[in-house]
Amino acid sequence: MSQASTPTPSPRSRRKTEIGVVASDKMSKTRRVVVERLVPHPKYGKLLRRRTICHAHDEDNASHKGDLVEIMETRPLSRLKRWRIVRIVRVGAQQALAGEGEAARK
Repeated sequence: MSQASTPTPSPRSRRKTEIGVVASDKMSKTRRVVVERLVPHPKYGKLLRRRTICHAHDEDNASHKGDLVEIMETRPLSRLKRWRIVRIVRVGAQQALAGEGEAARK
């Protein structure tokens, strides 16, 4: 009788991931990412917006202000950085507007 053992996920795959918007790209290799969530009011039940600000590591300085990014929890990289940017989900409005100007000149 062979038992089909279910593989246990490795600790790396159990890390938290969040999706947020880059609020600041002024620091080198660091991005300030705002993660919004909806929380019901304890008494009235109305949904309230709550924000968490995460400092995320961006090795290539690829993301810019306004980009929608996916961040993953990691070991502490500095006093504030506990997250790293996994991928850019959607390019922000700043780069889209910059592209419009080039298209108008042609």
